[in-house]
Amino acid sequence: MADTTPRAITDIATFQDQMVALYGDRDAERGLARTFAWFTEEVGELSRALFRGTHDERVHEFADVLAWLASLAAQSGVDLATAAQRYADGCPRCGQTPCGCRR
Repeated sequence: MADTTPRAITDIATFQDQMVALYGDRDAERGLARTFAWFTEEVGELSRALFRGTHDERVHEFADVLAWLASLAAQSGVDLATAAQRYADGCPRCGQTPCGCRR
């Protein structure tokens, strides 16, 4: 019997790799501009879920936005784990956690 337990994705690099494995060829054929259009559509769906949706709908839409972001990054040659390092040591401007910049 096959194991049907969902595989846990615990880091951003693993997630980006999974999106490339699942959709990389299709997304590359679609191209950056059309992939960006899909991303913005998903951000709109997230907006609706945030303000009018249920918790489950928000979880679903955050996952979709994250997936399209990972696709855009991959198509652009950007490793999201590397990009996330910008915030690893605190605010990129002031270096503090929490941010100490003037609002």
